[in-house]
Parts: sequence; C-alpha cells; structure tokens
Amino acid sequence: MSDERGAWTVFGERTVYDNRWVRVGLADVEAPNGERWDYHVVHLARIAIALIVNERDEALMLWRYRFPTGQWGYELLGGLVDDGEEAVATAAREAAEESGWRPTGDAEHLISFEPLPGQVTAPVDVFLWRSADHIGDPTDTEETGRVEWVPLSRVTELAQRQELLGSGTLVALLHYLNSRRQNELAEPAE
Repeated sequence: MSDERGAWTVFGERTVYDNRWVRVGLADVEAPNGERWDYHVVHLARIAIALIVNERDEALMLWRYRFPTGQWGYELLGGLVDDGEEAVATAAREAAEESGWRPTGDAEHLISFEPLPGQVTAPVDVFLWRSADHIGDPTDTEETGRVEWVPLSRVTELAQRQELLGSGTLVALLHYLNSRRQNELAEPAE
C-alpha cells in the first residue's frame, strides 16, 4: 500500500498508556503533504460477536444500558478475544455467558471490520449461527440486561430509533440482512 497515492509514512510509535482493554500511542507519522508530527492512535482489543438467528427469523440480543453514551438499546452478544483464543470460540463463549443460550452447529464467519480507522484500531469479527440451545441463566453478572429474541423485521426501526448499540451490532445486522437480500435476488425465479 505504500506506493498508493495518499499513503502515510509511519516512522514508529511509542506507547503513552497501556492496559488490557486500551493502549494509547503516539505515532511519528508523515502525511502525504510532507508534514510530520506525533499522531494519537488508540488501540482496542479484538472483539468477537455472535449473531444467532433462529427459525422464526429472530436474532438473540441483550437489551442493556451503556453508561459512556447514556443509552439503552439492543446489542448482539460478544466480547474481548482472550490471548490464545480463536475469535469464533470467544463469540460462542460470550453468547452463552451473557444470554444462557449456547450457539450450536457450524459458525459462519459473517464479516470483519474496523469501525474507526482514522484514529482507532478496534478489530471486530462477527460470526453467524442459525441455532442455539438454552443452557440456563446468564453467568456473566457484569453484562446484565434482558435477553430477547428480536424479530429481524424490526432492525430498520430500531436503527432509526438509535436502539441498536454499537457498530458491531449495527454492521452485523445490516450486513446480514443485505447479504440475505442479495442472495434472494440472485436466486432464479421458479
């Protein structure tokens, strides 16, 4: 990519803050216009998300409160990928811990993305399951909320009301619905 028009040159980066969840760095960069300065970069841990869709065309979600933005809304299940853990295993584990539903069958990698690439690294991986077994109550007491199977027909309405929290939820659901629509359009009429 370095020979692409508009590429930046990075001469190095030093860490100014670091813990398990976030690392802040100052990158020594040169912009395409030749200016050079220290650029703040925030590095967040990889997140894995489970999109579980049942036979009634509903997605398993958690209705919860997020204090940084002061919002109530629906989120898909997921969390931080632990060192040495595969993202798909994290998504399945977090779904079971947060909801009491364990995804079953083979997972499909749905999409991976970076939500804020201009100043933040925050890799997100989303996996799709089409079934889950109820194994009991949620065990993750930090991630509390109301577990619901939400009709996918409500996604647009919930998005417009800003009741789908976070890019992981919004991107996953919109990508899934768009992909499904594209597949339906590509299928020959009978």
